[in-house]
Amino acid sequence: MNREGVLENRTVVVADGWIVAMGPADRLDPPAGARVIDGSGKYLVPGIAEMHAHIPNPGGPGGVEYMENVLFLYVAGGITTIRGMLGQPEHLQLRDDVAAGELLAPRIYTSGPSFNGNTVPNADIARSRVIDQKREGYDFLKLHPGLSRESYDAIVETAGVEEITFAGHVSADVGLERSLDAGQITVDHLDGYAEVLVADDVLVSGSGGIFGFNLTDSLDEEKIPAAARATKAAGVWNVPTQTLMENILSPESGETLAALPEMRYMPPRMVTAWANRKDEFTSSPEYSPAKALRFNAVRRQLIKGLQDAGAGILLGSDAPQIFQVPGFSALHELEIMVESGLTPYEALLTGTVNVAVFLGELDVSGTIEEGKVANLVLVDANPLQDISAMSRRSGVMVAGTWLSKEEIDERLEEIAASYGN
Repeated sequence: MNREGVLENRTVVVADGWIVAMGPADRLDPPAGARVIDGSGKYLVPGIAEMHAHIPNPGGPGGVEYMENVLFLYVAGGITTIRGMLGQPEHLQLRDDVAAGELLAPRIYTSGPSFNGNTVPNADIARSRVIDQKREGYDFLKLHPGLSRESYDAIVETAGVEEITFAGHVSADVGLERSLDAGQITVDHLDGYAEVLVADDVLVSGSGGIFGFNLTDSLDEEKIPAAARATKAAGVWNVPTQTLMENILSPESGETLAALPEMRYMPPRMVTAWANRKDEFTSSPEYSPAKALRFNAVRRQLIKGLQDAGAGILLGSDAPQIFQVPGFSALHELEIMVESGLTPYEALLTGTVNVAVFLGELDVSGTIEEGKVANLVLVDANPLQDISAMSRRSGVMVAGTWLSKEEIDERLEEIAASYGN
């Protein structure tokens, strides 16, 4: 993944979780006693990152079992790194346990509990909360809607002093322009962009709705290049989570989406709740299939516009949220990126090299090279030709631990059975 193309007939040697040697298969013999994984006719790809993930609270519904099931689903999908976007104190120990090899799961980066209009009603509380989360050891701050401009500015100022980053939503009182200017490290869900794409001759009043859906009829696609250039200039990354929006807004019924094969790996009660939420939204007065189609078409144009402008894009799907099954949903997101106009290589970059650059660790991750962590996915076809090949896996390696397709399938069946599916 350091360039577009395929290195053929290679041997990759892994020891103690790291890639220690690579070379032509006819010149590099496996070390004596090594476990040999036959990759003949297959393609080895860096492990993928899910940059808008959610980790269940082990003290919540489903307990530790549900949490471990979700973490395994990420791994089963070839996801070897996750960025937890709604952290809890328990996630700090979980992050450390995974790093120590005590639990098979993707490497974890986690925010703390949410900064929103309810938890941060004023600037003083905002400052205090930033300081507390920095001292507690969270990797970054998660922003949700409802923040006042005063509270947001206090978060920005204090985060700069405390040297901790902040990411997530764009509050209505803040707006995209201020979020870009403030150096918010990621804008998630393309939040705030609909508001800046409203045509100049339109006066908007009232709520923009979910990520600006209510503004659909007023959007001007001609304003996308300027918004993308501003994003690039600010150095702010985007995590589009477009598959989430397409699931929410599609005209299919909740019952239809609940019948998708991957839903058997989630608790039935949760899937039923997702179906009810979807049906409630698509039966609301502001919804129409035509409006939904245009809104998602504009969002796809925005994704392509950001790519064309050189603005950073990171892979993320908001799993497990409404019909977003961990592992599966990130691969759907890759397919949507290609449908939006990115090449398969550009789409793969969003979950590999881009993530390593974003995290400042390209020296140890993002590509398959000597001296890098052995996070790898072995797939049955070339994803540079067809991105859907990422869904046809022969195995996944997480920090040097190999899981064959047979082992993964067996564990997936156990998860399905535990939910009575």
